[in-house]
Amino acid sequence: MLRLLSLFLVAALLAAAAATGYAWWFMTSPIPLAEDKVAFTIAPGSGLRAATRQMNAAGIRVQPLAFEALGRFEGKALEIKAGSYELSRGARPADLLDKITRGDFALAEVRFIEGWTFRQLREALDAHGDLRHETRGLAEAEIMRRIGAGDLPAEGWFFPDTYRFAKQSPDLDVLKAAHAAMRKHLAAAWERRAPETPLRSEHEALILASIVEKETGRPEDRGRIAGVFVNRLRAGMRLQTDPTVIYGLGSRFDGNLRRRDLETDTPWNTYTRDGLPPTPIAMPGLASLEAATRPEPTDALYFVARGDGSSEFSRSLSDHNRAVRKYQLGGR
Repeated sequence: MLRLLSLFLVAALLAAAAATGYAWWFMTSPIPLAEDKVAFTIAPGSGLRAATRQMNAAGIRVQPLAFEALGRFEGKALEIKAGSYELSRGARPADLLDKITRGDFALAEVRFIEGWTFRQLREALDAHGDLRHETRGLAEAEIMRRIGAGDLPAEGWFFPDTYRFAKQSPDLDVLKAAHAAMRKHLAAAWERRAPETPLRSEHEALILASIVEKETGRPEDRGRIAGVFVNRLRAGMRLQTDPTVIYGLGSRFDGNLRRRDLETDTPWNTYTRDGLPPTPIAMPGLASLEAATRPEPTDALYFVARGDGSSEFSRSLSDHNRAVRKYQLGGR
């Protein structure tokens, strides 16, 4: 009897040692992967067992029972976070468990460019393969409602920047971030505005900043261009800026701005209407926001493109007409 008991104890010890050895081997051995880097997605509502099946199906060869045991031992079996991930060769089971319980998602990014219209922004979102497209087919007003922007116009109210996001995030999340960034930067610029500005609200500052963004060819001219527009607003002159006309024409603009276009009235035609247009015409960057709210002091009322990106500024209409003949009409 004693002999049998001794044999049983030895067997139990050997089994325990084997289990401990296997656990150590499992914990410290790299997970075999189908490729050097494997992308995988854990579906919403997945528990540890379902997540393990999904990872194996994606090419992560982790032993299901051992991985589930590890999750329970670590107290993380109920902490699985749905989302898209990437795992690189050399990762161990503990690394994988940590990744899917911390929500260490695979990231992607999208860039919005200064001067883009909302239409161009939407095209960039729709073309991005790492986003979940929830805004396709939605009207602009509905998009603004869903991101909590109320009845604001979509145009201009998103800050141009590079935004990083977890892969397969809703495109609405990116729009919320870009809108919040614009509100933040606009509020800061408005707080620092020049005390004598003729602008009456943050919205007007955003509209002017969008015009400055579209009119600026060289950064060093930005503040002075804003100063010209501010001078015109103070004097009650029409802004007469081509980008607003082009924006108002929409799809009718064929790349060639004609005199009849300048005479075609739209809410954005600053040749036919006084003051600022009703909405921004593009996304202004930080420099344009600051220029619109703190323009460079100048006595100029006119400017014309020289053809090299810079602008020629004039105080009088006669000087401006001479500059137009020189730079736009070849001296005629």
